[in-house]
Amino acid sequence: MRIFSWAYKKALAWSAHRHAPRYLALLSFSESSFFPVPPDVMLAPMVLAQRQRTWYFAALTTITSVLGGLLGYAIGLFLFDEVGQPLIAMYHAQDSFQRVQDWFNDYGIWVVFLAGFTPIPYKLFTVTSGVLALAVIPFVLASLVGRGARFFLVAALLYWGGERFSRFLHQRVDQIGWAILGLAVVTLVIVRYLN
Repeated sequence: MRIFSWAYKKALAWSAHRHAPRYLALLSFSESSFFPVPPDVMLAPMVLAQRQRTWYFAALTTITSVLGGLLGYAIGLFLFDEVGQPLIAMYHAQDSFQRVQDWFNDYGIWVVFLAGFTPIPYKLFTVTSGVLALAVIPFVLASLVGRGARFFLVAALLYWGGERFSRFLHQRVDQIGWAILGLAVVTLVIVRYLN
């Protein structure tokens, strides 16, 4: 099945749309507080389609992601019972939410930096930061560094890989997509089994 190559071609077409930066900003903002799709899926084809705007796209993704993180923080601080709890329940993330709170107790603000850089759902950390009423300035700085490192790294790899990487991705996107999906399922099974 060539589902991923179809989606990849669509993403490339959308990435060249004149409103693509707005869509990228909206996706980056919402992913940090409530939406499940990471902005990398739009950032990558946009960099490949418009390499001259690589650093602008990386900066836009970083800034709007941190602003969305502040919304997640506000949800945790002011609206946890009304909005935060239902979001956590909707994603079946109650155990993960508890684990994130434990990590905050053990490692403090460093957890925000790590979550910003890794593919761990950042929204869990933004909402938890608000629930725990972390200081806002360290939260924003850790988010800027973590999110910025991630999105600028993705953009740089695509920029320097350029056309050769684009060809490779185009040829192998279905295999890569199925491998990532399989890895996600295996990880989910392992996490559920260990709990």
